[in-house]
Amino acid sequence: MHSLYARRAFIRDSATALGAATLTALTSSADAPAAKAKPVGLHFEGKAKRVIYLFFAGGPSHVDTFDYKPALKAIHGKELPETIRNGQRITGMTSGQKSFPCVAPMFKFKQYGKRGAWLNEDLLAHTGSIIDDICVVKSVHTEAINHDPAITFITTGAQQPGRPSMGAWLSYGLGSENENMPAYAVMISQGRGQKQALYSRLWGSGFLPSKHQGVQLRSAGDPVLYLSNPPGLDRDARREQLDVLAELNRDTADRFGDPETQTRIAQYEMAFRMQTAVPEVADLTKEPQKVLDLYGPDVKKPGSFAADCLLARRMVERGVRMVQIFHQGWDQHGALPRNLRLQCEDIDQACAGLVTDLKRKGMLDDTLVVCGGEFGRTIYSQGALTEKDHGRDHHGRCFTTWLAGGGIKPGFEYGATDDFSYNITENPVHIRDLNATILHCLGIDHKRLTFKYQGLDQRLTGAEEAKVVK
Repeated sequence: MHSLYARRAFIRDSATALGAATLTALTSSADAPAAKAKPVGLHFEGKAKRVIYLFFAGGPSHVDTFDYKPALKAIHGKELPETIRNGQRITGMTSGQKSFPCVAPMFKFKQYGKRGAWLNEDLLAHTGSIIDDICVVKSVHTEAINHDPAITFITTGAQQPGRPSMGAWLSYGLGSENENMPAYAVMISQGRGQKQALYSRLWGSGFLPSKHQGVQLRSAGDPVLYLSNPPGLDRDARREQLDVLAELNRDTADRFGDPETQTRIAQYEMAFRMQTAVPEVADLTKEPQKVLDLYGPDVKKPGSFAADCLLARRMVERGVRMVQIFHQGWDQHGALPRNLRLQCEDIDQACAGLVTDLKRKGMLDDTLVVCGGEFGRTIYSQGALTEKDHGRDHHGRCFTTWLAGGGIKPGFEYGATDDFSYNITENPVHIRDLNATILHCLGIDHKRLTFKYQGLDQRLTGAEEAKVVK
């Protein structure tokens, strides 16, 4: 992009001396590579070609799902030892509490799979059926303890807004395998719990060219805003309109040398091609009943997590590089036994169905599935602890994420926490490490995928140390 800018600037500043004829020749020869700017490309051969990221916004409780601790039953209702909390910074929602009683899960747990992995039987029985296909990482951690900085951190690599999302980095680095579909697509699934705000910057392009930002699909009307032509405008007329716009934009690019003008041309063309590709991929009625049954009864409800998971599979099947589904409602500060049950009802069968479906189609080996949130929940109760009810606050010191598919060891657990599910005791994985590992599975060296901005070679994993987890 910088060479493009320099070329445009040279042409603009030399216009008087070169003359109109020479200027026309130079600009026409410069347009072709600009319009077809190639992605950065692979650094080595990766196992995965694409990513489906299931993001549970709000912070799912690792204590009540994957990180089972039998010892908690003996300390249920007792004060969390200060030696375990160890002066940890806590949120303003529990900082005024005088007591921090430990809470054992109010659910049944059961062992699943060849290794006998413990899972919440009440909530995650379907996930238990695929436990031998996934890798459960119990030692993910982050410094952020509030939603906005935490979700911004894990999705963009920094707690401050303004940086590109992971999907934007993948679009910039690898591009799309299908010119009629976006490289990065996003869907928002409405959960039944308390919803934290989601901002478009979480799938934005930051300082990268705007053509790399995520395209959000909707559950009602056109799958993508303004996909259909306006009333009275047919496809041929739309084509003619875009050709005129392209001429005007090319003239603007020649005069001002702004790379975003080339991005605008590319986005208009992508939207035109998507008019036929997106409605086809969004039509789930073409799937056989046996496939619909994998995802559960909600798969026929537009905008449900189950429908979005099936749509994600259809999109990556057609060359979309990354699909990210944000499922809201995982912020259980109160009524956790009820609300966590509702959330898991939304996602359990669909998650298992997605992995099973990818495996059935021979796509799991080169499709990386990631499932997790921005942090976990505390072992101590937020608010009053009763026999059947309680809440949990935010907890960044340890939480669980699972992965499956391209480059990931199946049927495996990595990392461990103490008996309170509070501190990591083995193999910590910072969210920078998690992101570096995801890039590695795709054949990308996180240190080499960079973009010059504000005098620095910026990258998804930031300036601090990040390691690929082998």
